[in-house]
Amino acid sequence: MDGSRIRNCFKSQLTTNFISQNRKKPEVSEMQKQAISRNARCIPSSNPTLLYPLFLAILLSLVIITTHIDYPFSVFSTSQDMVQLPPPILHRVSNIQSQVGLLLKQLHTEGESKISMKYSQQVLAIAVSLDKLLDALSHLYQAPTAEWNNTSTVEFGDFNQTEEDDENEEGIHTHKAKFHSNEFYNYTSPKPNRNGKKNFLGVDTVFPSIGSACAGLFSDVERFIAYKAYGPCPDDWIVAQKLMVAGCDPLPRRRCFSKSPPRYSKTLPANSSLWNLPDDRNVLWTHYKCKSFSCLVSKETIGRRGFFKCADCFNLTSRGWEIPKNESISAEFTIDEVLQLKPGEIRIGLDFSPTTGNFAAIMRERNVNIATATLNLGAPFNEVISQRGLLPLYVSVGSRMPFFDNTLDIVHSTLFLDGWIGIELLQYVLLDWDRILRPKGILWIDRFFCGSDDMPQYLKEFEKLKYKKLLWRVVPKTDKLGDELFFSAVLEKPSKY
Repeated sequence: MDGSRIRNCFKSQLTTNFISQNRKKPEVSEMQKQAISRNARCIPSSNPTLLYPLFLAILLSLVIITTHIDYPFSVFSTSQDMVQLPPPILHRVSNIQSQVGLLLKQLHTEGESKISMKYSQQVLAIAVSLDKLLDALSHLYQAPTAEWNNTSTVEFGDFNQTEEDDENEEGIHTHKAKFHSNEFYNYTSPKPNRNGKKNFLGVDTVFPSIGSACAGLFSDVERFIAYKAYGPCPDDWIVAQKLMVAGCDPLPRRRCFSKSPPRYSKTLPANSSLWNLPDDRNVLWTHYKCKSFSCLVSKETIGRRGFFKCADCFNLTSRGWEIPKNESISAEFTIDEVLQLKPGEIRIGLDFSPTTGNFAAIMRERNVNIATATLNLGAPFNEVISQRGLLPLYVSVGSRMPFFDNTLDIVHSTLFLDGWIGIELLQYVLLDWDRILRPKGILWIDRFFCGSDDMPQYLKEFEKLKYKKLLWRVVPKTDKLGDELFFSAVLEKPSKY
């Protein structure tokens, strides 16, 4: 049998082995039995002695590889000065040794007539494991990098990219991820159902989800996934958010216990939590520049708070959306003005904004339930939303909204969409909001701003939705020098297209 045929057999068996190796007591389904039977034909039954040169070649390759490699930076010395390999490589070597030992014992005790069918899967498993071992050991020839040992502190006071971030983003498209963490492989490997049958979802194996951009951000993913299973999680939400913003979204789930504030106190009752700042003890302040709510609202800390998108985010006395403004100079509509457009019809919705929940709080007072989607932009935005008794939704701009089609009455956004966003990304965002809005639902674009030269192109994208214009206003933006405009609109989704 020629080499190409053997390689094709190895590749065809990869999926079967990947599942079976992660189960202590495999229960092989009928489909898997057929696959094993097909793969068994890769080894000719008429001449089973051809297996012996293959075994010898595998063993010889393993000996050569493990005895002639110098481990320059990934090995470490124990107290007995013994050299140890990283856990993933040790696991693979041990796996190969176990398989080879079992196979040789069976070959010694069984008759040759049974070799073709019974041991073909094990031979292929050895080949796959050897390929993984070669891939892992190849990294040991690379020069040591900071990603292995160094831990950096990431500032999220603003989201200005550094040169390092630019290089990391470029790596998304130019570098192949080489993960070393056992826990990463544990998470991403397929998870077969215990009984081997399809579940109520119609699948017999669950494939955990992970963002495609994680492949180019593997050094940060390795940091994120470096923890002890069933131990405390690292205090590293800032690394997780950096990955989310860079497109590694969804992140891998982890099997550890999240770090909590050490002196967490009782939350305020529902009737008083909406408009009162929570207790400082209910926030883990480690990665924030401010270490208290008094710092976040003090006029003396402006410019040093760690957030900038909204000046009064944490000043809960500034309610907003309630006092009518001069239409000729203001782009704001009041909440009551908008709700009167659909009396009694607005019940549930989404606010996608950098906010601490003021919009959702005012809507709650009017018996409308709003989920607030935001990130922690240098301050505890999500913590405050939840402490106020509101629903925080922690998602990035690149995420598909976790709502079913045609379910929400209103989608509102302010201080989020503006002239930074590219046209194509804007299209994906708007059409996803259209997806979750019910027919006759309301899309409220609140104070979108950009240069006057760019505004016509952005307005064209909003008009492409073919929504009915209930309110529409374009006014000069006067809070900063420059030729900029504000655009606000309340649009009604059509019943059908």
